Amino acid sequence: MAKKRIPHSAEFKAKVALDALREQKTLAELSQDYKLQSTQISAWKSALRDGAALVFDKHRSLKQREEYEAREQELYARIGQLQMELEWVKKKLDLPPSR
Repeated sequence: MAKKRIPHSAEFKAKVALDALREQKTLAELSQDYKLQSTQISAWKSALRDGAALVFDKHRSLKQREEYEAREQELYARIGQLQMELEWVKKKLDLPPSR
């Protein structure tokens, strides 16, 4: 019988990866403590090591935030347009307005 996948929180993954980076315990000990495969711990450790620089990259996070806000505005405009079109169709079909 196959084991069911357990989703782990980002906090848990970070905790395990930081413990692995400290190298105070072996991967086998960490695997036993956290009940995880050593390959999973190694993958999280590598991901933390590779992505750690992003935490301090203010320009990147600012750019991502600007892109997110622009996309959000675009989507709100589209929602408004679709609502207007829906009301127009309802009016043409002589349907009662929503709400």
